[in-house]
Order: sequence, then structure tokens, then C-alpha cells
Amino acid sequence: MKDEDEDEHDLKTMNKERKLIIAGNWKMNKTVAEALNLVADLKRDLAGVKEVDIVVAPPFTALSEVSKAIIDSNLRLGAQNMSENNFGAFTGEICAGMLKEFSVRYVILGHSERRQFQKESDALIAKKAAAVHAASLKPIVCVGETLAEREGGHMEKVLETQVRGSLAGLTKEQMVETVVAYEPVWAIGTGKTATTQQAQDAHAFIRAQLAKMFDEATAKKVRIQYGGSVKPNNAKELMSQPDVDGALVGGAALEARSFADIIKNSI
Repeated sequence: MKDEDEDEHDLKTMNKERKLIIAGNWKMNKTVAEALNLVADLKRDLAGVKEVDIVVAPPFTALSEVSKAIIDSNLRLGAQNMSENNFGAFTGEICAGMLKEFSVRYVILGHSERRQFQKESDALIAKKAAAVHAASLKPIVCVGETLAEREGGHMEKVLETQVRGSLAGLTKEQMVETVVAYEPVWAIGTGKTATTQQAQDAHAFIRAQLAKMFDEATAKKVRIQYGGSVKPNNAKELMSQPDVDGALVGGAALEARSFADIIKNSI
């Protein structure tokens, strides 16, 4: 299977120096049969798209079959979580070696739902990110503020804390191979979407934090996705922002046409 890095073909034809990455987080949805139907439709609808790195992240139960189904396609496989441990007595957990058996390329870490419901901390997410890199996989590290935090004027403090804590310990080289996903918690599954200016401001702030943690050159190479009720009708405007390098799509990724339209409208 060709690695997406080999597809860095024609960034000259795009407005950005960073290739867009659009990932579908299916969350706890889709049986194996439903997952195969969805990827079959995506393979058909997105055949030939090279301008965007396309990632699908089904539930663990569907990884094996989806992995087989997308061989030799332009779809890449993602997992929704991973343990920071490599093996052992950790009931219910999944480790890197298990994911690599299915040719997983990307691992979503620190999604707001896991931060909220599983009480995942920045320190734990940093350990997971290190484990993902140790396995030569690529983490998609999620950060974002709640409505109360935004309205209370704490957005920047929350983002700074999460970015610095969740990415602590990474080298510059690892950071370049890390995707950051900004997901305003108040815009996930609510139908609300940050305005393009709100999204751009948050992404620019995150990139500025990366520049402070690493350096300007590293920060400029990092892809930062927007994740918050991305739809086909707002994708183009969001992706046109200078610091928005893709999307982490939730509900709209569960239907082939809407996910494909988001990708096509972003090009």
C-alpha cells in the first residue's frame, strides 16, 4: 500500500504549503457490514482524489475488514484510541502492535469525549502520543474548549494548557508527523460551527504555541484540523483559512455522500 507521504505530489497546485488531511471519526457507529458498505461507497466517490489525505477511523471491531477493503485505495486507516502501554494486564485496551496488524496509519488521541467521559488528562495523552510515535504511527491529537470556557474568556488559556501538556516530550521531527485537531467542544454534534474567523483565530493561536514549544519552521509544517460540525456547505470556507489544514469529521462522516462532498468541496 502506498504511503500518503508519497502522494505529496502537487502541493504547488494548492494554495497551502501543507497538504489537507480530512479524517472521518465514526465513533461508536457501524457494524462490520455497515462499515464495508460505507468504504465501498467512499472508494467509488473519492477515486482519484490526490489533493487530500483521506482517513477513516471505524470502531475497533471493523478495523480488520476495513483494512482489507481499502488496500490499493486512496483511503488511509485510523483508530479512535490507543493505550500508552505495549502489552499486559490492561483489560479492554488496544495497543500499537494490534493496530499495526491492520495497517492503521493514524490514531486519534484526546478526543473531547474521552477527555470528558474517560477523564483523560493531558499527561496521559502525551504518553499515548509518545507510544504512537514509537510505533511509527501518526497521532491526531485533539484539543478544544467548552462553551463555558470560551464565554468566560478562557479559550486561549485552555488551548495553551492542552497543547503544551498533550504534546509534551515530542521531538521536532515527531511534531511534524503529528496532526493537531482543534475541536471546539461547543460545536461538536450541536449543529453549531465556529465562524471561519473563530476557527482561523484558534488555529493561528495553536500554531503560535507550537512555535514557542518547538520553533517557527516546525510549527509551519504541522497540520491543524478543524473539528466541529463540519458539513459540505461550510467545508470550502473553513479550509480556505490559512491555518486550517483539514477537518476531523464526526456525524457527516457516517454517510458517504456528505463525507465525500466535504472532501471535494475542500479542494
